[in-house]
Amino acid sequence: MSKTILVVDDSGSFRTVVKLALQKAGYSVIEAVDGQDAVGKLTGAKINLIVCDVNMPNMDGLTFLKHVKSLPAYKFTPVIMLTTESQEAKKAEGRSAGAKAWITKPFQPSQLVDAVNKLCV
Repeated sequence: MSKTILVVDDSGSFRTVVKLALQKAGYSVIEAVDGQDAVGKLTGAKINLIVCDVNMPNMDGLTFLKHVKSLPAYKFTPVIMLTTESQEAKKAEGRSAGAKAWITKPFQPSQLVDAVNKLCV
């Protein structure tokens, strides 16, 4: 059975790039357009990993990350932040909120797949 990854990003073209790279690596992908949309997709079904942007409308990635970590069903789900943000302060905030990895855009799809393979258990 393939593992399921939730991809949260307000850019449709960006979600497509990530989805294609992950599907090629054998993962199932659920897409969400922002943190609020993603919260609605956390229905208790098994999600093995979340890839999330930081800057999004309605609910940004760090707020969403904190929300995910507050939910018993998803508390231990690894989250990779995939964003244009590269400041140490943002990365530190992400780490303290529970992000397992931080990948800066633009990125190589192979770099993302490697990180996902390592974290997706």
